[in-house]
Amino acid sequence: MSPSPYAVRISAAAAKTLDVLPEHAEDTAWDILTAAAADPWGFQKFDADDDEGEDIRYAAIGQLSLTYWINRRLHSLTVLNIVWLG
Repeated sequence: MSPSPYAVRISAAAAKTLDVLPEHAEDTAWDILTAAAADPWGFQKFDADDDEGEDIRYAAIGQLSLTYWINRRLHSLTVLNIVWLG
């Protein structure tokens, strides 16, 4: 049996960006978050030089990128920032 996915939470700032994304970009954001919830460490560290920043991750596909924080204790991840270059 595989472990349950992490819960996804979205910061207020990221939610504002998510609300105004074009539909295809929003779909991509949710695809990224679904993958991140299943394997939070599957995306690269936000800052590869930061030995203590293992739980801050960065995912990018095309013109969309998002940064999230993995909360191990609460088994959740929080989207900190979404950037759409469209």
